[in-house]
Amino acid sequence: MIKLTTRLIKFLSKKEHTHFINGEYTKANGTNQISVINPATEEEIGKVAIGNSEDVNNAVAAAKKAFAYNSDWRKMSPDDRGKIMYRFADLITEHSESIAQLVTLENGKLIKDARSSDAGGAAKTFRYYAGWCTKIEGETLDLSQPQKGGRQNFAFTRREPIGVVAAIVPWNFPISITAWKVAPALAAGCTVVLKPSEETPLSALLLAELAMEAGMPAGVFNVVTGDGRMTGASLTAHSDVKKITFTGSTFTGKIIGKTAMENVTGVSLELGGKSPAIVFDDATDLDFAAQGVAAGIFRNQGQVCVAGSRVYIQKKVFDKVLTDISHAAEKMKISHGFDESAQLGPLVSKGHLQKVRQYIETGMNEGATLVSGGKDNPMDKGYFLKPTIFSATDNNQTIINEEIFGPVLAAVPFEDMEDALRLANDSQLGLAATVWTKDISKAMAMINRLEAGVVYVNSPVRSDPNLPLGGYKQSGIGRELGKVGVYNYTTLKSVNIVY
Repeated sequence: MIKLTTRLIKFLSKKEHTHFINGEYTKANGTNQISVINPATEEEIGKVAIGNSEDVNNAVAAAKKAFAYNSDWRKMSPDDRGKIMYRFADLITEHSESIAQLVTLENGKLIKDARSSDAGGAAKTFRYYAGWCTKIEGETLDLSQPQKGGRQNFAFTRREPIGVVAAIVPWNFPISITAWKVAPALAAGCTVVLKPSEETPLSALLLAELAMEAGMPAGVFNVVTGDGRMTGASLTAHSDVKKITFTGSTFTGKIIGKTAMENVTGVSLELGGKSPAIVFDDATDLDFAAQGVAAGIFRNQGQVCVAGSRVYIQKKVFDKVLTDISHAAEKMKISHGFDESAQLGPLVSKGHLQKVRQYIETGMNEGATLVSGGKDNPMDKGYFLKPTIFSATDNNQTIINEEIFGPVLAAVPFEDMEDALRLANDSQLGLAATVWTKDISKAMAMINRLEAGVVYVNSPVRSDPNLPLGGYKQSGIGRELGKVGVYNYTTLKSVNIVY
């Protein structure tokens, strides 16, 4: 077991955690709590409050006050706002080990991934958007609008912060996805109320502490813990929230979208994925492709929205590539997240493990061939599952159509490029896709016709602060990251001066 940092030991010594509102920990109005469980040991590491409508009202009121026109945050120059965000990024880096350890404790992910993806990724994202504080711009426009008396038009647009943002984040990358939402919102000049997942709420509270240490004015960044039924519903229905940004299931995203329309609140929804990996027989290195497909599905125990959870392999090389993927999966070391040599950790919760096991059973019942893995827990305790691979020929099977969000891969053979496109696009979801080929013309043809918001060629899908992420079809509305990410949190004002 790794030695916990001094800061984390102090943080965890408080067994019952409250909301973080208006720059300080704030006692909850209700008494209901959620236990936070270490998925590797099944032990409780703390409790958090379940925020009710009054808690949400307090958080939104604090954010609204901090957004007021005469507030310190709104009066602050873009350069000074950027300096606070750079300082925030520096503090995330300084305390990256505490953040990573906490993410591993509450999420179960490998410590090396928590360091790079969550702590490291969040710091990188905050630095990226700190630079955007001074670069938000409008345009000058030429109008054909006639004016009397020789008068002229001077028309331009300006981008203004949209207001209070409700950010609802999932448990799979609790800190890095928080950064994807909070950093651009702050760069735009907005204020935020964050609701973390009930599975991984503690790391969000630690992040709020660092925000205050960075010099963030009170009320700019607030955290309300709780569940979706009470806390999330109260937050998304609040009339003073001007933008909702949510990452999670398509089912929940549809509920949030309907709620948002009651107040005509703007939404950005990054929803489910059932991303195809397409391996052609002319891939430069079939072994490399197999390793890439395995990395694309088994990273973070398959709990990744862009995971390549269905692989289409050209018939000529189907058996070889599938065998290579299976060998890669079977060699993976399964252990708790603090094992530096581990390659696969536990799933996030008992309930999620049971859900994934049900999908495996469904796959077998519907006639898919189990190639590797299965439902058995390879460890004495904890929510572990072996990487599981199916071979199938029916593209309509449940394990091919529905997002499992676990280490489960379904492999299907295809004839040619047209067949691959037909199979890959035969889905209600369209978040990401990967293509494995050495033929650039074939790759470009696939890119042009794949119904996916993100396409990687000869690599698993990865994130970068400058690369927009979002989906086609029922995989979401809007984009995160990149330039478009910060403009999501602005509203456009058009101006014409007649002189």
